[in-house]
Amino acid sequence: MSASSLHVNDLVVLRGGREVLHGISLSLLPGEITALLGANGAGKSSLVMTMSGALPAKSGSVTLDGAEVLGHTPDAVRRMGIAIVLEGHPVLSNISVIDNLRASALMHSRREADQEVEAALEVFPELKPRLQLAAQNLSGGQKQMVVVAQALICRPKYLLIDELSFGLAPAIVQRLGETIAGIANRGVGILLIEQFTTLALNLANRVYVMERGDIAFSGNAEELRAHPEILHGAYLASGRAVAAG
Repeated sequence: MSASSLHVNDLVVLRGGREVLHGISLSLLPGEITALLGANGAGKSSLVMTMSGALPAKSGSVTLDGAEVLGHTPDAVRRMGIAIVLEGHPVLSNISVIDNLRASALMHSRREADQEVEAALEVFPELKPRLQLAAQNLSGGQKQMVVVAQALICRPKYLLIDELSFGLAPAIVQRLGETIAGIANRGVGILLIEQFTTLALNLANRVYVMERGDIAFSGNAEELRAHPEILHGAYLASGRAVAAG
């Protein structure tokens, strides 16, 4: 295994006393976009929350550059190099855009914080005229830009993105997709959870498909595009499980 990589090994996670991840294993590499696909309830968000320190694991490991991630707080995991973009583009609504960005830079010295905020604004220049606005007054696309910018300010080695396109217009989704590709080109490894499978498969180098807490497929994006029945089967199986239970 590459030392400069993020590995999940045999991860078992409980939520509400029920096992939702049944021994998940996957690997992420620097500069690669890995898509994580599957129906609602397949366990994708539980996996990302565990990798980011927000959920405890029953067993297994998550290692970054050989160091164990499990057992650390979300803040400590961010400092190790894993940042998460949560579903629904949540911002600190009652404070300004610039203060949202500065709040993500508290791990840095004042000089470094200013540099990281400025670098994030170069990625999303659309935010510059809106820095003094309360974040609650932004559009959904602008809020998503703020949330991605907050993650970038943490200088991540790996970026975990839960539903990049959720509730956003197609033009904004295209803009964000191009940005994510650019971030990966700078050497950041990305795990992209995305219901818009066309977007995910166009961006990703590799793909994992989850089905009811297990990995149902792992391979390259071209293989999954050539065999769409794999993805359809995972969605149908999850639908039957929900209907039955």
